[in-house]
Amino acid sequence: MKKPITLPLNYTGIVTVTLLFLFLLMGCGYQMTGKETHVPPGLTSVAIPTFKNQTFEPGVEIPFTQAFLNEFIQDRRVNVVGRAEASSVLEGVVKYFRIYSVSYDQSGFVVEYQTDVVLDIALKDRAGKVLWREKDVSESAWFRASSSGLISEANKQAAIQVAARLVAGRMRNRFFYNF
Repeated sequence: MKKPITLPLNYTGIVTVTLLFLFLLMGCGYQMTGKETHVPPGLTSVAIPTFKNQTFEPGVEIPFTQAFLNEFIQDRRVNVVGRAEASSVLEGVVKYFRIYSVSYDQSGFVVEYQTDVVLDIALKDRAGKVLWREKDVSESAWFRASSSGLISEANKQAAIQVAARLVAGRMRNRFFYNF
């Protein structure tokens, strides 16, 4: 039976390895990020009212409103508050929503659908002055079709939520970094 190979590390060796590790870590330019922002001073809170829906898809504005709320609440660089207490209001309008088939099986049945959505987003100060506006923000998501209507609807809702999270993440970045 072979004896395992071990490296003897005394106190000096441990201190040397630790100092080397710390030196390399500092040399890599490691720093804590995530709190830096380019938001104007005084913009410390935001209200995110329910988005408007200008499409014929009932309730499509709800996942987008929820995704934006989640993004800003989890980020914590500004407080998400009610409209009366907010220093700014982030408003959204779902302008376009479409579902169409993108792939078929050998029998001609739909296998996958794609959802396309287009929104307008605006950040306004308390007085209603537009601080920035992003028009025609678009996102797409695919979902699997099913012979069960309930499963197809659940897949569609999941695809809408994915699209909503992607848009909300992009707009949160725009809010904090490209103001």
